[in-house]
Amino acid sequence: MLDLSPINTANAEPIQLFSIDTKPAISIVGLGYVGAVSTACLASLGHRVVGVDIDPTKVADIGEGRSPIHEKDLGTLLSKGVSDALISATDDLAAAVCETDVTFVSVGTPTSADGGCDYRYIEAAARSMAQGLAHKDDFHVFVMRCSIPPGTTMDVMTPILEEVSGKKLGHDFGVAFNPEFLREGVAVEDFYAPPKTVIGATCERTGNILRQIFLPVDEAPIVTSIETAEMVKYVDNVWHAMKVTFGNEVGRLCKPLGVDSHDVMDIFCQDTKLNLSPYYLKPGFAYGGSCLPKEVRAVNHIAKGLGVDLPLIGALGTSNEAHIEKAVEMAVETGAKTIGIMGIAFKPGTDDLRESPILEVASRLHAKGIKLVMHDPAITRETPLEGQLAYVAHGSPGLAQMAAALPEMLTEDLLDLDQADCLIVSQSNSTYRSFAANAGETPVIDVVRLFEELPNSPAYQGIGW
Repeated sequence: MLDLSPINTANAEPIQLFSIDTKPAISIVGLGYVGAVSTACLASLGHRVVGVDIDPTKVADIGEGRSPIHEKDLGTLLSKGVSDALISATDDLAAAVCETDVTFVSVGTPTSADGGCDYRYIEAAARSMAQGLAHKDDFHVFVMRCSIPPGTTMDVMTPILEEVSGKKLGHDFGVAFNPEFLREGVAVEDFYAPPKTVIGATCERTGNILRQIFLPVDEAPIVTSIETAEMVKYVDNVWHAMKVTFGNEVGRLCKPLGVDSHDVMDIFCQDTKLNLSPYYLKPGFAYGGSCLPKEVRAVNHIAKGLGVDLPLIGALGTSNEAHIEKAVEMAVETGAKTIGIMGIAFKPGTDDLRESPILEVASRLHAKGIKLVMHDPAITRETPLEGQLAYVAHGSPGLAQMAAALPEMLTEDLLDLDQADCLIVSQSNSTYRSFAANAGETPVIDVVRLFEELPNSPAYQGIGW
């Protein structure tokens, strides 16, 4: 069976599969924004490039060195590529595959009637590519670049390639997914200075061919699985859409308050430790504590009073609640009569229980008659709760409902959790990690990702992994 795990390139030099003078010839299917820019820029790196499209106008434009779109510097690069005999264009995809070593697929992936992805152009391209592959003896690499749901490259394109060509993945050809991150208007500039280069490949040979192609513009590409690379493209664009929407909602809130929204966001963006950083951007558990829930409610209250509609900010609490309810659902599904909870403060290193999301989970499990045994490194039965209860009187129903019973559920001896039929881990530390790793067949619901490499056990699961 072919190993589809991420390629291990740690401390490894790229394998030189083509000499400098014999760079792989590349065919590019689809001469829209991505295809046209890739054709011009790859030719500028010394590759012979064959552009392919069913649109005769695009084929004629590219073949004669004219840009089919308005894009800075693209016409100049295309003209030079044609004059240097590095760029040609055709509508015959099978022939283009026959005369090249690598094929980039940049066909359209429009929205289907049901809101999903329309695969027609991918399927048509795959059939034509396979017809070309059938006549080849040399190893060929097919690189998907379209925005597609995870699994499409391997489940839609690859089976057609094998079936129509009669060739075998891994032996006769390789498959990869290489998302593009080109912004229209500055696409050429982005090609030469990419924010990142992501290569998802089926084998090391395929991965190294792509690493060599992109080496002139990125010496350290990110090599991963095809499915991860596919998902990254979607997540990137959804994140950008969310940033636009967030900025717009801030503007709509600031205007009736007489606050300059650009001043606010200019200051917001200067914080690269928390605001514009990886912080908070790892899947885990629901947000909680004395600040985030309260501030989200406050902003929504202000907006409501002003008659301002903020759907994104207004939905934050709904999404957070769905995460909490999912943890409850997963715990109940284990059928456990006694559940052990490791970590009950809203974050490690504190005894602050205010709006701790795990207490919301505990409250609902307790209401269902499930016995709870809880441990936290910073909390004992003597930890005072009166001040915290007063602070969250209108915001933390879980803490309010659990306050009286909480001391009896707490233990300072982690071994008391051995009696549990299921464990929920809401904080990450070495003690909890070791306890969870030795839980045997006891179900472990890890909402904080204790392990970088996930345990290979059906008893272990998280909400987001």
